[in-house]
Amino acid sequence: MPQPQRIVIIGAGLGGASAAAALREGGYPGEVVVLGGESHRPYELPALSKGLLLGETDEPDWVRDEDFYRQHDIDLRLGTVATRVELGARLVLDGHGGEHRFDKLLLATGSRPRALPVPGADLTGVHTLRTLDDALTLRSEFARVNQVVIIGAGWIGTEVAAAARKHEVDVTVVDRLPAPLLPVLGPEIASVFQDLHTLHGVRWRLDNGITGLTGGPDGVHGVRLADGTELPAELVLVAVGVKPRADLAHAAGLELSDDGGVAVDAALRTSGPDIYAVGDIAAQFHPRYDRRVRVEHWANAKNQGAHVAQNLAGAHEPYLNSPYFFSDQYDLGCEYRGLANLDTDRLVVRGDLAGRRFIAFWVRDGHVQAAMNVNDWDHGDALKRIVDGQLAVDDDTLTKGDLSSLG
Repeated sequence: MPQPQRIVIIGAGLGGASAAAALREGGYPGEVVVLGGESHRPYELPALSKGLLLGETDEPDWVRDEDFYRQHDIDLRLGTVATRVELGARLVLDGHGGEHRFDKLLLATGSRPRALPVPGADLTGVHTLRTLDDALTLRSEFARVNQVVIIGAGWIGTEVAAAARKHEVDVTVVDRLPAPLLPVLGPEIASVFQDLHTLHGVRWRLDNGITGLTGGPDGVHGVRLADGTELPAELVLVAVGVKPRADLAHAAGLELSDDGGVAVDAALRTSGPDIYAVGDIAAQFHPRYDRRVRVEHWANAKNQGAHVAQNLAGAHEPYLNSPYFFSDQYDLGCEYRGLANLDTDRLVVRGDLAGRRFIAFWVRDGHVQAAMNVNDWDHGDALKRIVDGQLAVDDDTLTKGDLSSLG
C-alpha cells in the first residue's frame, strides 16, 4: 500500500503531537499538519494537577522542545480550531476559513470537563481544570482565597484537594458517592485515600448532591447541598468527569460508541476510510479485553499517538497496551496498571494498608486483571508483566512471594 502524501492531525495535545513526532522519527516523508485550538505548543496534562498546581514548577512537561516541530517539518498551527470534516472531499475546515486536504486523518481532540447542571454554575469563581491556563489561574487563586469547595472526589478532585491544602486553603470535597475514588478502587482502597486527606485537613461531604451555587456579581459565595446545608466558598472547582470531544466525528457521520467516544478497531481506525482516532475519544476494540475500551489517562494518549503513526503511514498493527496511570497526593504516590471490574474481581493486598505502602491486585478466576502499587517502587516491571499477561497467580505468591520471578 503506498504511503499517504498528506496527513492531517486534529488536536495538538499529547496524542496528536506524539503521533506527529513518531511519524517523522519513523521516517515518514510526506506533509504533516497539526491543528490545535490552544496558543501553547503541545504539553502533557499530569503536571497541571500535580507539580504546577503545587508550585513546584511554572511549566508543564512539553511534548517536545519548541524547535522540534520546525526542525522536523511539522506544520503546527496553534490557535486553529477544526470546525468540520468532509469525508467525501477528504477535507478539514477550520474557524479561520482554512481548508486542509488529507490523505489520512487523525482525530486526537481529547475531552472537555463536564458541566455542573445546577443554578449558579456560571458564576465567577467557578472553575474546571483541563488546560495550562486553567492550572495557572487556580494556583494564583489559591494564594488569594481561604475557602475552596471541590465538587467531585475522583482523581482530579483529590489531587487538587492535596494541592490546595499545601497552599493552606480550607478544602471541602463534595461527592454523591460515599467515598472518594470509589468506582475505580472499591471501598477498602478508597478508604486509604479518604483517611490520608482527612489527616491533612480536608473535610468531606459525601453521599450528598448539589442543588445550586450561590453568589452575586462579585462571584460565588457558597455551594448548596441536597440536604439543605450551604457550604461557604470563595472558589469552586467542578471535577465531575470529562466528556469526549466527538462533535466533529459525529457530524461527519463516523460511528460512535455507547459512551460517546469514537468507535475504532484494534488498529485505532474509525468507521471512515483512512481516518483514525486516539486518546480520550478513542473507544478501541481492545484484543486483550475482547471489548471496547476507552481510557481517559495520559499514558493512553501518549502511547496510542506513538503507535498510530505506523498505521497512518500504511501499516495495520493492533494497539495492545494495558491502561496505566499514576497519581501523587501528599506523601502518597501510586501507579495503576490494567483494567479491573469491581463487580467481578476479588481484591488481594500485599503490604500495609494502614502504613500506605502496599500493592493491590484485582483477580478474576485466578488471573490478575489489574494492580496498583502505592509507595512501592520496587515491583513496577513485575506488575507490568503480571497484568499484561493476565497471569494466573495464587494468593500466597501475590501477598508473600517473589513477584520478580513471575512472567
